[in-house]
Amino acid sequence: MFNLINEGIIPYISGLWTLPWLLIGLIVTILVARVTGRDKIDTLMKKIGLIILYFFVPVLIFRIFLNTPFGEDEINFSILVSAIILFMYLLAYGYAKYLVKHQKMKGKTKDLFIKTMLTNQGRSSAFIGSMMLAIGPLMVYAAIFMALVGIALFAIIPFLLSHLHKKESKSKEKETVNPLPWYLRLYPWYLIFFVISGIIVQLITAQKSSELLGLEADTLLRLYTAITIPAALYYVGAGIHPNDLKKSELRKLIGIDKEKKEVDHWNWVRKIFLLTVIITPILITIIFGSLYILSLLPATWFAVIIINAFLPITSTNMFLLAYGIDKKTTAHAVTWTTLVCIPIVVALIMISGVYFS
Repeated sequence: MFNLINEGIIPYISGLWTLPWLLIGLIVTILVARVTGRDKIDTLMKKIGLIILYFFVPVLIFRIFLNTPFGEDEINFSILVSAIILFMYLLAYGYAKYLVKHQKMKGKTKDLFIKTMLTNQGRSSAFIGSMMLAIGPLMVYAAIFMALVGIALFAIIPFLLSHLHKKESKSKEKETVNPLPWYLRLYPWYLIFFVISGIIVQLITAQKSSELLGLEADTLLRLYTAITIPAALYYVGAGIHPNDLKKSELRKLIGIDKEKKEVDHWNWVRKIFLLTVIITPILITIIFGSLYILSLLPATWFAVIIINAFLPITSTNMFLLAYGIDKKTTAHAVTWTTLVCIPIVVALIMISGVYFS
């Protein structure tokens, strides 16, 4: 049985074999939605997303660090990734402040725009980014990026949003409220626990999981964690709304049909799209592409950094609506960056898979 799992199952839910699950998630959801309705599916997928975040991603990351000595290279890369994430959010904040001044936004509209822009710099590292974990040489660095992005998304950004939320609140009673659900406030520390545990066990035992657990238990662990990537990609595919692919919606995104309202919703979507799909990836590519060309950056680091720069906005940003970010703008920005960025990310991962094979 264990030979069947190792040779007949795991290889086909790993590597580039996981990519079709994006399409499967999209097609199955379209078909099921005709019977159940889209709202029920979206509610179910939110729960599935939390299950993946809590019960699959941390275990996968634990297994990766358990099988990898965490040395100087990994520490240096962690510092570099922290700097990159800080740069990305500072870029989003500076860009938002510039647009606020340029478009003469004031009061609540200004605050809403800044919070929405800042939040939507968060990328889908745990879902679409998990594909990188299927490429051996990128696995550890991708896991580091994923763990640090998780801390930023569910700890640091909510803290900043909470600070802005308190400034907007006049009542002291409201100032003490943290709108983020407890399970998401817990998540970054829960995730980092698995990272640290894997590192500590590796330092103490200096053994791989197959030696530590035995071949049979390790095979079951590999099977369980291998499910993470196709499950995450199915989740992303299921989250794409075909209704948003209408010609009328595309015209609004491009700016042909403009809304004549006090708050131009699609103008906000365009600005977020420009930041996440064009400005941020181009700047990161120029900076780290130059370092790579000058042989100041390893190829594995460069690949992980560039792929993460092109990841679409994460759908988990919808959990942060309670902090006062704009729901409609966030939903459309997530959808359109997903539609545009997925082909780019898949192409980059396929190229990386061939290059590092």
